[in-house]
Amino acid sequence: MTFGQWLALIGLVAALLLLWSLRDAIMLLFAAVVLAMALCTLVGVVQRRLSCDRPIALLLSLLAIGLVVAVGAAAIVPPFLAQFSELLQKLPEAWAELLSLLHAGLESISRTIYGRSDGELGWLRNLSGSVRTSPALAGEVSDWTFRLVGLVGNVGTVLLKTLFVVAVALMMAAQPTAYRQVLLLLVPSFYRRRALQVLLQCGDALSAWMGGVLISSLCVGTLAAIGLSLLGVRLVAANAVLAGVLNIIPNVGPTLSTLFPMSVALLDSPWRALAVLALYVVIQNLESYLITPSVMHHQLRLLPGLTLSAQFLFTLLFGPLGLVLALPLAVCLQVILREIVIHDILDRWKAGPKRAMLQPISQATES
Repeated sequence: MTFGQWLALIGLVAALLLLWSLRDAIMLLFAAVVLAMALCTLVGVVQRRLSCDRPIALLLSLLAIGLVVAVGAAAIVPPFLAQFSELLQKLPEAWAELLSLLHAGLESISRTIYGRSDGELGWLRNLSGSVRTSPALAGEVSDWTFRLVGLVGNVGTVLLKTLFVVAVALMMAAQPTAYRQVLLLLVPSFYRRRALQVLLQCGDALSAWMGGVLISSLCVGTLAAIGLSLLGVRLVAANAVLAGVLNIIPNVGPTLSTLFPMSVALLDSPWRALAVLALYVVIQNLESYLITPSVMHHQLRLLPGLTLSAQFLFTLLFGPLGLVLALPLAVCLQVILREIVIHDILDRWKAGPKRAMLQPISQATES
């Protein structure tokens, strides 16, 4: 390698290391882009419906969002917080009840096989009793839960990052064309027109994904509320809100949302917990095979295996924020891979002499 090539290689490695060190900031910028795309989609709808200028449409959109957030906070947040606190306090009781059922089932199996129970499973009964009678365990569970989501000791950091994302998203939504032109200046001049098409396709895919996820989450939360009410499960509001919010995170979110209502139902009777599990399985199948295909028929089709792989990979690389943004990242990456890597590079790849060598073989095979 020449001296210039070594310098180029060193510069490439240094650039990759710099990007890796700034991965948290890059993820926050991508979150701002996703939020800006959602706001731009709403602004575009308002602008088409009312035939007004973009600043007025942006102002009306922000007022509508503020009104919805205020009404939702006043109507949903107080009962949700109260019920969620009670839900956390009931988790130890549900765990103790599950241990008791497990102990009774294992003893029944032992009597069936050996004709007696030798008492070696008594530690399960003692463990369930200690869990049930521990007065400080509910507070420990609540404290552990809040530490898990990073709300203890990081409130200032979370608020600062949230304000940064919201501010950048508002700036991008106010002048999306200007920021798009700045991004295109980083692309070689011969490829800028094609890069603009790819960016627009990424924006369309993100808009379709966000609209579909919003409708899907509302449907899941509503179905969960109706089903839990019919089954007589307590804390309906908290569980329904959790089902709708966690539906944003595919695969992992629906599984987590099932644990809370099952814990509450287990305190009443085991059959009700099984009924809750069956209810959530039905809801998720409706969401996967009916609701999502209906509201996302213009969106890119993401295979479940690729979605799960993207969640695992982006969580390892970027942490909890990578898990939340795994699906929009996968949507954008699928557009980029399809349009740039496949259409612009692989489809135009010239085989050269090898292609000529393969032609007689294919002709001989056909004959």
